[in-house]
Amino acid sequence: MAPMHWLGWIRFFEAAARHQNFARAAEELHLTHGAISRQIRQLEDTLGVALFERRNRAVFLTEAGRTLHAAATQSMELLASTAERLRAPAPNAALVLSCEPTIAMRWLIPRLGRFSAAHPDIPLHLMAAGGPVDFAVHGIDVALRRNDFAFDARWHTRELAPERVGPVCRPDQAATPLAAAPRLHTRTRPDAWQRWADSAGVTLPGLATGRQDAWYEHFYLSLQAAAAGLGWAVASAWMAADELADGRLTAPHGFVPDGTAYHLISPVPFARDPRRQALLRWLRVELAQGAARDENVSAI
Repeated sequence: MAPMHWLGWIRFFEAAARHQNFARAAEELHLTHGAISRQIRQLEDTLGVALFERRNRAVFLTEAGRTLHAAATQSMELLASTAERLRAPAPNAALVLSCEPTIAMRWLIPRLGRFSAAHPDIPLHLMAAGGPVDFAVHGIDVALRRNDFAFDARWHTRELAPERVGPVCRPDQAATPLAAAPRLHTRTRPDAWQRWADSAGVTLPGLATGRQDAWYEHFYLSLQAAAAGLGWAVASAWMAADELADGRLTAPHGFVPDGTAYHLISPVPFARDPRRQALLRWLRVELAQGAARDENVSAI
């Protein structure tokens, strides 16, 4: 059997085994469900063993499948790490960072000047994106993400800071009861109000007569609307930090952890690349200093 056939089959098999779902594997590899199913069937026919048990429109790894998956994972990790070593970046090569759009615009970009001043030898290229990331396809070195989706087990992750959320509004509207104030929602975090209420241990007020709630497509739009006086929004303490500091927004109910956290993610170990390590250290320092400022403000 030609080696290229094996490499193709193993790639399809690894994705299907990792997801234990042919449809999700097909989506990841930009193929159809039928194409994945045919490739897996050809591999099983060639090996003479079943790799998946198919029942009730779901698939489960057999013992042979689990054995092959373990070997495939190790082989792919070895190939990835070897390729990464071979393409060792030049000392002044740009570091490509993929970051969730709202935190990129409202927290990271205003502080990037400090990173450039501290590390003038590390050009940083920023890409705005959220959710799962394909490092190889998009040429990304590291990604800043909140763990509100399943991380790939092959990723190397470092937690940066817990997410803290709370209702914010323009200062002249702080006296308006939550039950009466327009509530601003976002489609990227549709459960933000309920998550805050659950985390804070409070009962979320119901819909009051005459209250005009509003929905926005992105999280940053709801925060902009709150700063414009259109109602109350649930904000991340990090994303609203500058508006809170200069008085454009206020958080009368404070902030509470919502159970998620921000992580810096890399497809290879951080220790292999001084640029990744430098960015990781800088982000941790910036976030720690921001948390300390928030605590000092809360104590006043």
